[in-house]
Amino acid sequence: MSAMDLPAKKPAASAASAVRAPAKPNTITWIALALMTTSSVASLRAAPTMAVYGLACVFLYVVPAIIFLLPTSLVSAELASGWNGGVYRWVALGLSKPLGFLAVWCQFAMTIFYYPSLLGYVASTLAYVFNPALASSGLWTAVVIMVCYWSGVFISSRGTQGVAGLASAGLIIGTLIPGALLILLCAIFLGQGNPSAAPMTASHLLPAWTGLASLVLIVNNFLSYSGMEMNAVHVSKLKNPAKEFPKSMFFAMGLVLVIFILPALAISWVVPAEQLSLTAGVMQAFDAVFAHFSIQWLTPLIGIALVAASLGGMLTWLAGPSRGLLLISKQEGYLPPFLQKLNKHGIQQNILVTQGVITTVIALLYAFIPDVSSAYWIFSVITTQVYLIVYLLMFVAAVGLRRKFPDHPRGYKAPMIVALCGVGFVASLAALLVGFIPPSQFASGNTAVYVAVVAGGALGLGLLVPYLFYRFRKPSWKTATASEEVAEA
Repeated sequence: MSAMDLPAKKPAASAASAVRAPAKPNTITWIALALMTTSSVASLRAAPTMAVYGLACVFLYVVPAIIFLLPTSLVSAELASGWNGGVYRWVALGLSKPLGFLAVWCQFAMTIFYYPSLLGYVASTLAYVFNPALASSGLWTAVVIMVCYWSGVFISSRGTQGVAGLASAGLIIGTLIPGALLILLCAIFLGQGNPSAAPMTASHLLPAWTGLASLVLIVNNFLSYSGMEMNAVHVSKLKNPAKEFPKSMFFAMGLVLVIFILPALAISWVVPAEQLSLTAGVMQAFDAVFAHFSIQWLTPLIGIALVAASLGGMLTWLAGPSRGLLLISKQEGYLPPFLQKLNKHGIQQNILVTQGVITTVIALLYAFIPDVSSAYWIFSVITTQVYLIVYLLMFVAAVGLRRKFPDHPRGYKAPMIVALCGVGFVASLAALLVGFIPPSQFASGNTAVYVAVVAGGALGLGLLVPYLFYRFRKPSWKTATASEEVAEA
């Protein structure tokens, strides 16, 4: 989901899995599961965000991996191996149905800000195919966001199949190959005796302390790791879940860290931090390295590859969270019938269109915010804030489920679950609070405006809107058929 880096970065498993087919007898290896998990998380989109820290990006990636990625992976493995239905079912059983609705709503709501930030990256990358100067144009960014999103809605609303294959190919075409090429060329660049743009000495392993704002960018890394829990639904297909799943997660963590850290370091070698754009940094690095080796003709090709990977991921996940919200709303009556209507292809088109209207408004903000990087960062933080609410609820629910149903069969049982959930909850809460502090890269300098925008987006969309839906719901909003009720049960 690299929200923001989210690759395209992919949202976590939603309640769309509420109606899940019976488990198949075939098994998968722990290595295969690790590769699946890596492909669902890793991307190059987050690299510029951490490249500004140079060597310190290693520290800023490893810390959230230990205190957030590990607890999330192990706890969700237990939940997924014991209960189907995704985060709504887990939170509804562990806490309450209204809080379960809040969890699945936040999974959906985060995409409202996730897609503008993702497509903002697409716009800046695509600019290098036509004219690099467009990367800093708010108008160009707004137009690309609107065109790409509505094209995705059109494709998704027609029930197009095979999009998942495009996203899988995008991992290789738009992440692994460009990432390996970037690292190789940057290593050759240094090997030729060229100085690194960022110091690479041991004294720079830790970020320079210039106040709390200098560490705010670490919040983005929580969203970079979000989605690791998505493949926990496959834990039952392992031959020995208790031993193999932790092994798979540790291996996936290593791969994800390599994909995140090495490209970020490579970018810091060739692009000075003060010149780095949070949205176009990857292409800046490619452009600079290709220019050094006189192969700039490759720049547009890399740009197209990166765009293809991001758009493939967007198409794959565009209808996922909204589908989960639809299923739960039909069963519990959380959304009005208008938003529950399906088109002739069985797609929740009204939800997608309503989401698109909001996305369009957000896209237009790019045209009015002078610094595109600042807009990108603000939307990325809002995405993280809303998504962190899901994890706060999940960690509390996991402890509740262990206490309420200690004998419920589980394919995998997380060790020291209270401690794991405690660490994950505190880390998530800390990240949520830190997100309200403007980063040092926020150019406007108006702290009040930054806090108001982030708080309004995160608290308003993440808490106020679902409360209003819940508060004014009507019995007639329950539209689930008997077969759908049985499937959920």
